[in-house]
Parts: sequence; C-alpha cells; structure tokens
Amino acid sequence: MTSFASIPPDCDAFPQEADLSSAGSAQARMHEHAAAATRKEFGKKVFVRAVLEVSNFCRENCTYCGMRRDNVKLSRFRARHEPLAEMLLLHRPASVTDINIQAGEDPVAVREVVLPLIRTLRRETPLGISVCLGTLTPALYRELHAAGASIYIMKFEVGEAARYREFSAPGTLDERLEHVRLLAQTGWSVSSGFIAGLPGQTLADLRLNFALARSLPLQGCSVSPFIPGDETPLAAAPTGDPNWTLNSIAALRLMRPDWIIPAVSALNLMEPEGYRHGLRAGANLVTMNLTPDDLRADYVIYQRDRFIMTEERVLDALAAEGLEPSQTGLADHYGRRIAGDFSGEPYRAPVKTA
Repeated sequence: MTSFASIPPDCDAFPQEADLSSAGSAQARMHEHAAAATRKEFGKKVFVRAVLEVSNFCRENCTYCGMRRDNVKLSRFRARHEPLAEMLLLHRPASVTDINIQAGEDPVAVREVVLPLIRTLRRETPLGISVCLGTLTPALYRELHAAGASIYIMKFEVGEAARYREFSAPGTLDERLEHVRLLAQTGWSVSSGFIAGLPGQTLADLRLNFALARSLPLQGCSVSPFIPGDETPLAAAPTGDPNWTLNSIAALRLMRPDWIIPAVSALNLMEPEGYRHGLRAGANLVTMNLTPDDLRADYVIYQRDRFIMTEERVLDALAAEGLEPSQTGLADHYGRRIAGDFSGEPYRAPVKTA
C-alpha cells in the first residue's frame, strides 16, 4: 500500500488512513510533497480574497454551527448593502482580487443585500465574486450568476449520508450534492469542503470525504478543523486533532494538484501557527476578513473568540512562508481553465477497510 510520504509530488493519489493520521517525519515528508506539488502547479503565488459576512440569520440547525436557528442567545443581523459597497469601492486592500460574500441560509439577505451588492461590484470594480449562501432555488442561482457572481462555495461538510443526518446538516446529503452538480452544470465554478475531527469521526469516515470530493465537479475544496461551537449540542466535545486537518490539506493537494485549497482562519484556533502550517501543507488561497467590526462578533460558526485574518496577518503569513500574493484573481484563474469532463455518475461511497 503506497503512502503519500513516499510518492513523487507529481503523482495523483488517494490518501490512506495512515496518511491522514501521520505525525513526525512521515507527516513532514507528505507535507513537503504537497508543497512541491503546489509550487509546480502555481509557483509561489497565492490567491488573495476578502470575505464579507452579510447575515447570520439561518433557517438550518446544524449541530456544529453557532449560527443554527435554535441558538436564541445569538444577536442576529443583516447588513445593508450600501455601506458595504462603499467600503469595497473606496477602502478595499490593494492585494484583494476577489470578494466572497457569505451568510447563513437566509434567502431574504440574498435578495435584499447580496444581489444589490453584486450588481454594484460588477458595475464598478474588476473584483471576482464568489458567494457562500447555502442551498437556494435554481431561480436564485440564476439571478446571482446573471448579476455577476461566478464562484459558488457549497460545502458538504460530512461525506456519508447517515452521519450527515446525525449532524442535522441542510436537507439530505443527496440533495446537497444535487445542488453542487446543478451549479456546475449551469456555469458556476464550484468549491466545496468538509470538517475534519467531528465527534465520533474515524479515519475511515474522513477518507469518505476525499472519495466524495473527487467524484464531484469541483474547482477546489477546503478542510476546516472541528472547533466546538458555543451554544450548540457539540459545545462540550473535544477539538479535532490538528494533524487530521493539516494532513487532509496535504492529501487534497496530492490527490488534486490543480485544485484551489484555502487556508481557513480556524486553523489558528487549532494551534498558534496553524494558518502558516496550512500554507506549508499545500493551501494556495488566503482570505482576509472585511466584515465591519460591529458585525463580526455575531457571525459565529464556531466560538465567539474568532481569529480574524486581517490584511496585515494574511500578508505577514505569506511573507513568512516565502510566498507572494497572486496578481491574477481567483475568478480569472477559473475562467481561463479548460472545463473538465464530468460523467455525472452518482456518488458511491467506498467500502470501509480495517
């Protein structure tokens, strides 16, 4: 059985359980291979985007998320698009090439905040525009795309149907995957993602996420560490093993060298240099937070003591790792790519092995 620690950096491969739990010298070799694969595909350039969190209203009740609808202690907000547009038009950092507009599952915010904001940005700026807004109707997807967004982030979070139900994730896993495929078929560049270290998750479970991600028409995929969410049913659960997350980033890179893989801010809640470790393990997208200060505290996916990635922190992390901001935007990069030929075959989970 081949280990990622011993394969050449230009070889696509599927991770074994030992890869995902590796530590010490084996982990170091795997991460070195992943970094080499990243540099071969993208050089030292890393994509830089900003995120705006525009609403924490959510109709879903995911057990791992602090914005779940049953969290009655959370102060809810919907931003107004005018001040957000003014901030992006006049005060956005020079290194930002793309903006990601993010919200809980809140169709009201999509219509009242997101669509007007996208139209303004498309008219007034060259920014690439991505959205992370959950499961919507086909009509709303079309309207968002026509307004000027081109990248949709729809995470599946848990790659097995029964576990997906256990965590009360949106709808069913099959429904979520249908929306991923619909988005890709209708002109969107789609990115997804999953959580590493959820309570009760085994290494075999973690591998299912890779099989699922590989089967989908994706341009990129993220890995977020499980951080217990305040005011959630999982608040007392232990934080996920940091190695599972970092090794998953490296494994994604080695499985798909061409993918965009973000370093998520939650990595720094996991360990002091977690963000830089993510870049070292093969991540090639960084995100700085431009959500207004008065709204940040209430946009809580995990803990209220969020680690906010400012422009200074993002650029310092890149410089410390010998990397540089890309002058090419994420949306432009996707637009230049040759589209893949996805068969549309239904996902079949691999058989678990001991």
